[in-house]
Amino acid sequence: MRAPGPSLRERPVSVSGLFPDDELARRARDGDVAAFEQLYRAHAAAVTALARRMARDPSDVAELVQDIFVRAWEQLATFKGHSAFSTWLHRLGVNVILNRFRAAGRQEERWIADSDEVIDRSPSPAADVDARIDLDAALARLPEGARVVFVLHDLQGYSHDEIAAMTGTAAGTSRAQLWRARRQLMRYLDA
Repeated sequence: MRAPGPSLRERPVSVSGLFPDDELARRARDGDVAAFEQLYRAHAAAVTALARRMARDPSDVAELVQDIFVRAWEQLATFKGHSAFSTWLHRLGVNVILNRFRAAGRQEERWIADSDEVIDRSPSPAADVDARIDLDAALARLPEGARVVFVLHDLQGYSHDEIAAMTGTAAGTSRAQLWRARRQLMRYLDA
C-alpha cells in the first residue's frame, strides 16, 4: 500500500534541480505575480519573526515586512540561486531593517540638533510582570545596537565579521554589543 500524499510524478520538480524556491523565484523575476505570492506565503512568517525581533516598536513590524517584500520584488534579478531563496531573503530583510534604523537615526539626530530639549533614551519599565519575562519585550528594551547584534548573532547565527560588514562597524564593536545585550537581557528577564 502506498503512503498518502502526492507521488513523485505529481510533485512539482524544479527544472534546474536546485533549491525548491528557485523555480518560483525565476518565474517571479519574469513577472509572474502568482509565483511571488507563493514565495511570500512561504516566507512571510520567518520575515515577520525577524522584523519583530529587530524592531523596537511592535507597530513597525507590519511596515518592515511590507518593505522587505517590496524590496525583494524589486531585487529579484539579484537572486542567482547560489544559496537558498530563504537565505537571500533573510539577508535582504536584515539590510532593509538596518537601513531603516540608520535613516531613523539620521532623522532623530536632525531633530535633536534643532531642539534644546534633553531626551531620555533609557528604556521605559515594562507595564506588567508578564512582559518583563517575555524575550520579545526584553529585546525591545535593549539599545538598538545591542538588540541588532544579539538578534543577528544569537538568534540568526551570523558571525561577528558578518555582522560588522552588515552594520558598518568593527567586529570588536559587535562583540562588545553582544556582551552588553546578553548582560542587559539577563537583568530584564530576572526582574
